Amino acid sequence: MARRVNQMRQQGVDTVSMTLGEPDFDTPMHIKQVAQQAIADNYSHYGPVNGMPSLREAISKQMGYSPDEIIVSVGAKQSICNAVMALVDEGDEVIIPTPCWVSYSEMVKIAGGTNVFVKTTADADYKLTAAQLRAAITERTKLLILCSPNNPTGSVYTKEEMAELVEVLKEHPTIYVISDEVYDAIVFDAQDKLGNELLSELGNRVVRVNGVSKRYAMTGYRIGWMACHNREILKACSILQGQYLTCACMVAQKAAEAALIGPQQCVEEMRKEYAKRRELIISLMSEIPNICCVTPVGAFYVFPDVSSYYGKQSGDKTITNSDDMVNYLLDEAHVACVAGSAYGEDTCIRLSFATNEANIREALKRIKTALLKLQ
Repeated sequence: MARRVNQMRQQGVDTVSMTLGEPDFDTPMHIKQVAQQAIADNYSHYGPVNGMPSLREAISKQMGYSPDEIIVSVGAKQSICNAVMALVDEGDEVIIPTPCWVSYSEMVKIAGGTNVFVKTTADADYKLTAAQLRAAITERTKLLILCSPNNPTGSVYTKEEMAELVEVLKEHPTIYVISDEVYDAIVFDAQDKLGNELLSELGNRVVRVNGVSKRYAMTGYRIGWMACHNREILKACSILQGQYLTCACMVAQKAAEAALIGPQQCVEEMRKEYAKRRELIISLMSEIPNICCVTPVGAFYVFPDVSSYYGKQSGDKTITNSDDMVNYLLDEAHVACVAGSAYGEDTCIRLSFATNEANIREALKRIKTALLKLQ
């Protein structure tokens, strides 16, 4: 989709992209200044495989893990992949609630595991229930991957909901959990109810993953980390990372350290702006007939159900699924979104509101016009 948007823009077509899974803000100046100074100070050599000690210390103070229980990687994505590769063997089953981020299942495939997708519903705000989790567990289950706040739905597991999942997992002491928490600074309605901390009750069976990309608008710096009490997992991930990485960029690590220990006002300012944009896009979405959209509690995406328009036609083309829909919206409205099929929910499309208010208004106006043209 990004490739098509670039081609259209090169041809002079006015295209609005709602695809970006990254903040549209610039990295705060105090962080950039530290990165610049790091270059001047010659942070240009190899560093420790597990990450710079001062950065791991900064992460430790935020997460409550000791510095030697933290491994810094090239983004949260690599941290997740490290953990999957270390934990999953051929034939192991990995439970993944859908809709889910596209890379989880591919990582499991690389590791030789078997994906067990559990379909969540809009009625449950696209969150896995304890009953669903219990039903999905078999003797081959090795791992559960959770993401809260969620990409693509914006759903957030509350403390009560997470406590119910934890109780099920306590019944199965051989199952590990990867908790993807990279959007945890972008929560709108229930910041005090975010339930990720309750996973600590599972002790050394939990790998918690985070990074600076979304919180500090530092996606291109590629710094993420995993925190885990399990020394065997840490050892395995360190061995893997030592073979195919050596270390994350030292300049980027210094910038990440500055982000964590420096002023946090920038994080709150971005969160407040996302909150305004969320209200705007939900309001505009409600003006489009026959669209159902769960209001996101976190992250910066909406995931509307557009299936009521399936079966309708544009000329001789019938819209039959989310891929047809996003291609139609790009061709007809010149608005780029992402097909829900990529996330395991073909009834929906994903729109990012990590873009300015003018783009949101224009995109939703065009989408409404295009949908109403379908016969």
